[in-house]
Amino acid sequence: MQIEYPFDQLPEPGAALAVADGVHWLRMPLPFALDHINLWLLEDGAGLVAVDTGIALDPVKDAWRTVLAGSHENSVLAGRCLTQQIVTHFHPDHLGLAAWLEAETGAPLWMTQGEYLTAHLVAAGLAPFGVATMLDFFRAHGLDAERLAALEKRGNAYKRGVPAIPATYNRLIEGDTLSIGGHAWRVIVGHGHAPEHASLYCESLGVLIAGDMLLPRISTNISVFAANPAGDPLGLFLDSIARLTALPEDTLVLPSHGRPFRGLHARVAQLRVHHEERCADLLAACAARPHSAAELLPVLFGRPIEDAHQTMFAMGEAIAHLNHLEKRRRLERQIENGIIRYASRH
Repeated sequence: MQIEYPFDQLPEPGAALAVADGVHWLRMPLPFALDHINLWLLEDGAGLVAVDTGIALDPVKDAWRTVLAGSHENSVLAGRCLTQQIVTHFHPDHLGLAAWLEAETGAPLWMTQGEYLTAHLVAAGLAPFGVATMLDFFRAHGLDAERLAALEKRGNAYKRGVPAIPATYNRLIEGDTLSIGGHAWRVIVGHGHAPEHASLYCESLGVLIAGDMLLPRISTNISVFAANPAGDPLGLFLDSIARLTALPEDTLVLPSHGRPFRGLHARVAQLRVHHEERCADLLAACAARPHSAAELLPVLFGRPIEDAHQTMFAMGEAIAHLNHLEKRRRLERQIENGIIRYASRH
């Protein structure tokens, strides 16, 4: 089965578009090159359950106010209230407005423990999750002084995107089943993009709310963080998406970015090939001479990376691919004058 997009229409601002029985699609703005996030509303009797919240920006709050007021002519919230929030992972576009929505509606947060605790650590900037540790980490991987200075000036951008986190949460665990609107939604935990990312699968509806684990057109960012410098998040990610192929091929996948699609198995295969090709490019570059992660950014991305936001993701992703190749014993790391470089194993 090839990838198919059953919905040509995009939800209007402040409105929800039905994609399955009791499942509705919201689309909220983001201030990045990736300019939107998809959120999902699940009917639950007289209430509604939100999956993800959007980033903490006034335009997103305004859109939520329209939704919550049920004032749009197509609003699914007319006469309903928000009763729960399920957040797939700790990133600002997913968790950013959870505390605000809880204050506005009383809806409690559901989240995995790994994501909830990581959110607190990053928001507080506690070592080794703070900016200073990240700068030291990227410096060791060859990032130049100018881009390090831009990252330092940017500061704790996470805290701006997630100004508050709910004081309590309900813990989600792999294999949990949530009863929502008469349907059973199974929690599927994935790794690599985030510590303990929760996707939701409903067998009776044939729907997977994939979060960022399975996107239709772009590759999910896979990054190494300073707290786990030798980690292999790419290996974890590839293992996680392989497990998703146990679901039917015609499952309707609801991603956090891009349009809903069918063709789950085909998309997993595409992503595996994508990362294999990126690894092959890095191996070819390192066969000529040892390279640092920073030196390999043009090889991995094929364009200059200058914006601080993109630099952070690009460095994390480059190191993830290099660590993966090191784990597979295709590369070895060398340290000279405090700089880590990767060389081919002969």
